[in-house]
Amino acid sequence: MKVVVGLSGGVDSAVAALRLRREGHELQGLFMANWAEDDSYCTIADDYQDARAVCRELDIPLHRVDFAEEYRQRVFDYFLTEYRAGRTPNPDVLCNREIKFGVCLEHVRRLGGERFATGHYARRIEGADGVELHKAIDLDKDQSYFLHALELPQLQAALFPLGDSRKAEVRAEARAAGLPVYDKPDSTGICFIGERPFREFLAQYVIENPGPIETAEGERIGTHRGLAFYTLGQRGGLEIGGRRGHEEAPWYVARKDLARNALVVVQGHDHPLMQTHWVKTGPMHWLIDPPSAPFDATVKLRYRQPDQPCRVEPQADAGMELRFESPQRAVTPGQFAVLYRGTRCLGGAVIESL
Repeated sequence: MKVVVGLSGGVDSAVAALRLRREGHELQGLFMANWAEDDSYCTIADDYQDARAVCRELDIPLHRVDFAEEYRQRVFDYFLTEYRAGRTPNPDVLCNREIKFGVCLEHVRRLGGERFATGHYARRIEGADGVELHKAIDLDKDQSYFLHALELPQLQAALFPLGDSRKAEVRAEARAAGLPVYDKPDSTGICFIGERPFREFLAQYVIENPGPIETAEGERIGTHRGLAFYTLGQRGGLEIGGRRGHEEAPWYVARKDLARNALVVVQGHDHPLMQTHWVKTGPMHWLIDPPSAPFDATVKLRYRQPDQPCRVEPQADAGMELRFESPQRAVTPGQFAVLYRGTRCLGGAVIESL
């Protein structure tokens, strides 16, 4: 099979390529440069050299493509729009749908590739009724949350060679094969933007709009920089300090009052104002036939959260109302609610309201 593997310069995509090479596929590597190399936080140059070194070791050709313009138009503009609206988006979901399995998959086709492989920890399974997306065996590394927005044809074209493996096994395999990136640290930055001080980065694009920091009772106890710079459940960076008449306990962001440009904070990790019993989503993206009747499932309201049992109730506007068995802490509009039945990902949607 003619396969193109997306190489990031990291160990996961390198081992994905190694396995495909050993399976005898006609293999090519593809490195995507999706962000301008404009500062010290951008690692694209180093990552490209690492990808080249892996391809030399595996004796496969490497192509380099630049999707920076598409990334800004399809992902980064959305990212900024959501932050300016006081929400907290997850750009990695859109990056997978619009870039990696969007314009990049189109380029893979132009290269003659039948399938596009990545180093994602997820499983693509051929079910009785077609292709299915499932969690990886290594639940600590599972990335199906970030892949839930793929269209079924995109998923059909994908290969995830690491889905049945654990991260420790992948590193050991890379070391045994002599891959030069076997001990390279995992990237934890936002998509292709890199690992940098986030507030400093966001301030380049979002104008500060100071307003009051208030308690749940309406007492003003500080001033915020702008609602875009805070997220629900946040503890650090509030610059409140000790306040007369209040306990010596941490403050947490509980609400954003957009109409008044006020940030509402509370003391106590599990304060009632931070608990949510239900949420409303935007239009659902389904990886199954869209259900018309309520049903039970589990949901992740953010990446790495353990699955939470919920009742899913379809709405007339194509969204869902999710009611939880147990109250959920710091649920954040703009993030994605992703549904599962066992290991199978059913689809997901943006959280709109609490």
